[in-house]
Amino acid sequence: MADLDTSLTIAIKTGKVLFGSNSALNSAMSGKVQLVIAASNCPNKVRVNLERYCKISKIPFLVYPKTGLELGRLCGKPFVVSALAIRDPGDSDIVKRVEESNV
Repeated sequence: MADLDTSLTIAIKTGKVLFGSNSALNSAMSGKVQLVIAASNCPNKVRVNLERYCKISKIPFLVYPKTGLELGRLCGKPFVVSALAIRDPGDSDIVKRVEESNV
């Protein structure tokens, strides 16, 4: 868990991350991101759609084990982050880490 948090923090600081379920959904539909992450309490309807479009676009999808409030706090945002999409991970190894855990 701590490793995932560290990798996500590095991606946010050094890469290109899009916040919000609408941005994540649109990015998954276009296939222009490397990873999509949803909070554990992301609304089920949103999570199902994110998973579907990630599968179609062959984008790794991760359900973050903490709530949207905790995900927002980790991202340095003063609001709930129910989902995010990583377009460029920067110096982070998060995409590789998630792909390895899904194998």
